[in-house]
Parts: sequence; C-alpha cells; structure tokens
Amino acid sequence: MLRCLVLVVLTLELASCAYRHEPTIGLTRPPAAETVVLPQSVPDPIEPFNRVMWGFNKAVMTGVIKPTSRVYRFVVVKPVRTSIGNFGKNLTYPGRLINNLLQGKWTGARDESYRFVCNTTVGVAGFFDVGTKWKIPKSDADFGQTFGQWGWQPGCFIMLPILGPSNERDTLGFAADTAANPLIYIAPYEFVANDPLTYLGPYTYFNYAVMYNDLSDTVGEYVRFSQAEADPYSEIQYAWTFARANRVADFQVKGKQDEASLETLESVFFTYKDPEFPSHGKTLSALIPTTGRKLKFTFWLQPSNAPVVYIVPGLGGHRLSQPSLALAELVFKNGFSAVVISSPFNPEFMEHAATAALPAYLPVDARDVHVALTEIDRRLRALHPGRLGGKALMGYSMGALEALFIAASTPTNPPAAPKSDEGGLVQFDRYVAINTPTRMAHGISKLDEFYRAPLNWPVTNRTDNIENTFLKVAALSQSTLTPQTSLPFSAIESKFLIGLAFRLTLRDTIYSSQKRSNQGVLQHPLRDFRRDPVYQEILQYSYQDYFEKFAVPYYEAHGVTAPAAAAMEIAGDLRTYEAALRANPDIRVIVNENDFLLTDEDLIWLHATFTPEQLTVFAKGGHLGNLFNPAVQKTILGALAGLKPSLP
Repeated sequence: MLRCLVLVVLTLELASCAYRHEPTIGLTRPPAAETVVLPQSVPDPIEPFNRVMWGFNKAVMTGVIKPTSRVYRFVVVKPVRTSIGNFGKNLTYPGRLINNLLQGKWTGARDESYRFVCNTTVGVAGFFDVGTKWKIPKSDADFGQTFGQWGWQPGCFIMLPILGPSNERDTLGFAADTAANPLIYIAPYEFVANDPLTYLGPYTYFNYAVMYNDLSDTVGEYVRFSQAEADPYSEIQYAWTFARANRVADFQVKGKQDEASLETLESVFFTYKDPEFPSHGKTLSALIPTTGRKLKFTFWLQPSNAPVVYIVPGLGGHRLSQPSLALAELVFKNGFSAVVISSPFNPEFMEHAATAALPAYLPVDARDVHVALTEIDRRLRALHPGRLGGKALMGYSMGALEALFIAASTPTNPPAAPKSDEGGLVQFDRYVAINTPTRMAHGISKLDEFYRAPLNWPVTNRTDNIENTFLKVAALSQSTLTPQTSLPFSAIESKFLIGLAFRLTLRDTIYSSQKRSNQGVLQHPLRDFRRDPVYQEILQYSYQDYFEKFAVPYYEAHGVTAPAAAAMEIAGDLRTYEAALRANPDIRVIVNENDFLLTDEDLIWLHATFTPEQLTVFAKGGHLGNLFNPAVQKTILGALAGLKPSLP
C-alpha cells in the first residue's frame, strides 16, 4: 500500500467497470445518468487463491515479523538499520544499470553509476548514502519495468508469499532481478540437506537479512493498514495497477483549482509523529448488551489518574485509521488518556455493536455509539480503578455529528453523583465536535456531487483524465510531501478523489450490511473469496441510492414513521436538536468556513446556536484539512481545558 499520501488510500481500490448514477431521496437529480468509465485494474481471475495468500502474508507479518521486529529494532538502532538497507541497495546496482540500459535510459544509467561509485568509495562500501546527500538523482529500474517498456501488459494479478502483490510479468521480472544480484554468484556454495541439486551460497542469506531489515521499519504500518481497512486486499490489488504502470503522469494542472477540496486532501499531513505510538496502545473488547457481541476498542492510559478522551471517527473510519491515531496521540501527549472506537459506518462497529442492519438513522447510530462507550467506560474503570478522571467525547466529521446528538440527549442539569451510574448511559463532561456537518442530507449530496465531478470533462478524454489523476497519485505517493507542497490537481480531480474515497466507504458499508442481512437488492452473491462481481455491482450505488433502496425500506419496516425518507432527513439535521444544544454549556465546536459540507446558512446557524466560547471557526482548511496546523491543535486541546483529573 502506498501510504505516503492519503490520496492513495482514497483511490487505490476500484474494480474495472462502468458506474451509473441514479440520485434519490429529496436531493437534486442530475439531468442524465451519465457514465464514468474508470481505468481497468490488472485482471484477477485467481482471486480466491490470492485472497488466501493475502491472509497467509497477513498472518506472517502480524504473528512473526512484527513481534520479532520489535526486538530487532531495540537491538539494532535506526542508524545501523539504515546503513544495512543502504548496503543492500548498493549491491543491487548491476540490475539497475542493466535495466536502465535496456530501457534506453542513458541518463538514468549514468546517474546510478555515479551513485554506485560515490556510495561504494566515500560511502564505505555503500553503508552511507552520500549519493542522495550530494543530490545525485535516483533511477530505479527492474526487469518488470523493462518487460513493460517492451510492451508486455500484465494479464493476471498474483499475490506472492511474503513478497506480496505482483503479476505474471513482474514475477518473471523478479526472478531476473534475482539473477542479476551479484551475491548469488559468490563462491563457495554449500549443499543443503546433502542434496547436490539444492545449494545456496552463504552470501545469499544476506539477501533475506536485508529484506527482514527493511521490513522491520515498515511492518507496523503494514499490519495497521491490514487491520484498519475493511478490505485491504482489494486496495492493494488495484494499487498495483498504477504503482507498476509504465506510464508517466502529466502533472500539468488543466483547469481551475478548488481551494477547499485541495485543502481537504491535505489531511494527509495530520498523522501521528511517533511511529511507535500505535503499538503502545492496548486493544480490548467490551460486551455490548444490545447485540450480545464484543466490540474492540484501543486505548492509551496515562500512568496516573487523568481525564479520558473518547474519540469517534468520521464516516466509515476505523479506530486505527490515521486521523484517529493522530488525535489520540495529540491528546495523550498532552496529559489525557485516549480511547478510540470505530465509526458506526465501519464494518467492525456494524457487525458487533449496531442494533440496526445498516447505519443511516442518526438517533439509532448515535445511541449505539453511546451504549458502546458506556460499556467500554465501565470495563476500563473496572480494570483500572482510579486511573480515569473526567470524560470527554470527541468526534470528527460524522463522528462529530454523532457526538452532538449525544450531547443533545444529555440532561442539562445532571445529578451531583459521578456522571456514570450503574443503570444508565455514561455522561460526559465535555463534547468536542471537529468539522461537524449540520445536515446529513446535504453532506451526502455533496459526496455524490464530488464523485460525479469527472462528468464535467468531455466524454472523449474523460477516462484518460481519470487514469492520469491516478498516475499522479501513484507518483506523489513515492515522494516526500510537506504542507508546503502544492498538490497538482484541478478542481475536478481534487473533488473526484474526495468523492471516490467516500464511495469506497459506502461500498464496504453496503457489503457488510447485506452480508449480515441481505435485503434482496443485490443481484450477485456475496462471497468472501470472490468479491469482485458484487463489488462492481455495489459501486453502482450512490449515497442517494443507498438511502432510497436500502435504508428507507429497512427503516420503514422497522417502525420509523412514514414517510421514512423525510423522518430520516429531519433526524439527521442538527437544527432538530437546537434547543437542547443551546442548553448544553459543555459543547465545543471547531469548524472551517470553507468546509464543503457546510453552507453559508449552516455557518449562520452555528454562530447563532453556540457562544463565541463554544464555537471556533477557521477561515481555511476545507474538511479536516488543517488538523496538522498547530493553531488548530491548540484549539482542540483548549476545548478540553477544565476537565478534572479525578472523579468528584
């Protein structure tokens, strides 16, 4: 998974197919159901085998590589690990030289030769990468790329043991790359198990040592990704199409740019700073009485009594997603304990803590969150008596909307007893809503509008433009980005990437809900090991379709007053709870003026409903795009000020 850029997470998934758009409940319909044709991925005819192999790799990484790498990183410090990686990279110079020449990249061959000479001499046999320090360009090249340059288009995706994603072209290329490694020709050879046909050079083992060394610094992110994504296999399968494409992206920005959506994409820069922070957290589960199932949660406790912040992610977010962990680290580093759960739209929550078959109705979703947090709070206080002080509920995006609903449901004059009694739901001392939407109906209309953005391109080059957008993402993911980096996306591209991200979340939501309670809407069977056909069908549905064809029929059948569409829209509007929100002084709201989920009318309502002490509005940032900004982080921490370190 290309993790340097969140855009990759937003785009590296789709199966190859065309998508139709049919709008629904109470929202503006486009003039015609046009089709967005997305670039095809490498075909996956052996998907069941590949998924089994993915499961094997995940088990090895999680159960073997990750725990042993902790010991390895403790014994072998970072500078030494870097030097080992540099040495191993330097030894593979012959393969890069050969492939640069075979591809006609004469400049690349020259640069790699310069780097090899400099690193081998001044860099002490390659242990120090002086070539990069001296700004000598890199020109990575391998036989898989060479075969692609010669016209070999891969026809079958393959998940290799340990090595991960590949295809028939790159698998053969890997064998050729191995043959170009000079270590395998260094004598003497030693026989293995007295078999004269099976032998290994003693230096060959160094290749595996270098591979393990390099994995030790990345396996944590690999494991976190595999746990946080609903279907990481499909993301990797599609990512490989563009990561290994022999096409160069055109970085020219054609058309106007949209500041708000570009700033939204900058949420990539809000991440945890300590790479070891996720592994410092503990994961337990709490039995949810309304479902009879156990829900996982991840937490970081201060060594002594401290206030605790419960964090609810945005739409479809997992407890181990990047923004969830970044918020947890932010509050933990500033003296608070942190607890994170998954979103009601995430399969983990849906399958273990949701009382409804599918999320869509705010009163039900928010109450399920409240019940789950109550059980988690009780379990933590039983396990760690005296460690948890005052309680804050912090949500971002959709999690903020759910947090505000819970705040509106809280008695404004609670009893003097501790805010968590044995029979009722847990009460919070503070509610922090970050980048909350105010109307769910408006929010989903914007998500569908953004996904349809490519329809503004001429049909003749629409698919090529989408493919070039993905190639930009793949290229950017392999470079070092900073908040000062200017993202090379037009308004259509940046909006589409955002809309696509949420469309993929919807796909996972529909698949999970129908796997547990099939409403008979989908025509394809739901099979765990061959998901591509049903995924293609599900991705035809917009958020508007989801409400009309899945949610509305379900909730009408389960007691929501008809017409259910209107009732659900009213229930998903914060204005419905205005009086209760006004009466709760413990609410803090942080939003951005140019958030695409908010209208001017919404901003006026927020100003009228909350006091200046409760509401902070930043001029820029889009949706969640300025959370890396120190001023915003200071505001978030300020919203928690006054929480007591111990219970009354």
